[in-house]
Amino acid sequence: MARFLRPLLRGTTYTRLLHLWVPMLITSVWIFISPETPYAPAIALIPVGLIPAVRIGEGVQAQLLLTPGRDDPGISVTPSATWRDRGRTVLWLEARMALGWATTFACVWLPIITFQLIEAARGHVPHDDVRLLKEATPHGWYALLAPLPLIALYVAVVGLGTLATSLARKLLGPSRAEQLAALEERTEQLLERNRIARELHDSIGHALTVAVVQAGAARTAGDPEFTERALGAIEETGRAALEDLERVLGVLREAERPVSSRPTLVDADRLLESARASGAKVDAEVTGPLETVSGPVSREGYRILQEALTNVLRHAGAVPVRIRIQVADDTLDLEVRNPLTAEMSGPGRGSGLRGIRERAALLGGRAYTGPDEGDWQVHAELPLR
Repeated sequence: MARFLRPLLRGTTYTRLLHLWVPMLITSVWIFISPETPYAPAIALIPVGLIPAVRIGEGVQAQLLLTPGRDDPGISVTPSATWRDRGRTVLWLEARMALGWATTFACVWLPIITFQLIEAARGHVPHDDVRLLKEATPHGWYALLAPLPLIALYVAVVGLGTLATSLARKLLGPSRAEQLAALEERTEQLLERNRIARELHDSIGHALTVAVVQAGAARTAGDPEFTERALGAIEETGRAALEDLERVLGVLREAERPVSSRPTLVDADRLLESARASGAKVDAEVTGPLETVSGPVSREGYRILQEALTNVLRHAGAVPVRIRIQVADDTLDLEVRNPLTAEMSGPGRGSGLRGIRERAALLGGRAYTGPDEGDWQVHAELPLR
């Protein structure tokens, strides 16, 4: 019973009731002007609903009164952009008028019927204006029927309010174009989050890997000069990682911040020097005009190279590394090879290698990571356009 009466304690029930009463104000005024044509306001709503701005007003009212406090009410507050939207607005106005009539009838006549049933139970003759009880004979049994109209009123108020909310979401909800725009925006947000996650993984993971390798080598070398170089490499790599971290956090704080400050393949020297300082013997060869590569391709190429070197240092240690970067035939060809070790003998399923393949696929290219002729190979082909 308490659950059945719970809607009476919700403010939404009464704001929805108010929303359904509002059209009746205009209808009540019109009935005083021309009682013979009570349907005239409903006809007048047809051209009104074709006005694009009317959809905004109806959407705002529906959000405030039908779905108060909802973060995602499913109701649009934009003007009608197409004739389909205008037609949906007209249907909503007519439906709101019809529901308003039903609500007004229930709120006026059902309490009157309850009052007349109580009067009949007390032995008074019902009023002639209430046709349902016009022929009723006063009797005490009518007291048992008195609650029924109130229950019907309760069901009507709650049910009509729920029906109005459902119709509002259907008729005033986002159009197909608005849904597509919202989906595209959501997709962009997810892609941006994925990109930032990869950025953190690549930059911070690379810095930590270099620091761990350098620290381990310095501890076992027993050479003060080597230890000094290792500490310098750790400091430089840590500083670069902090810059990357600050840049990524800046992207999170400022959604409109450009990405042009991200490192590109032109800045790859610092990656190579970091790997050399960690003990790896890096042989790099660059062919073609690297500076002419577009920003998105060059930035993703830099991250692919960074992740490939990180994997070498993490899993193979100080081993010879051959790097080939070629710009030709509308393609950026990037290859990183190192001797295959036991730690790298299995297929590449780590998040870093998966990120390399994702970056290449995002640009319409392809990447291979795995063993090849006794070496571990990372080979990416990225289209320049």
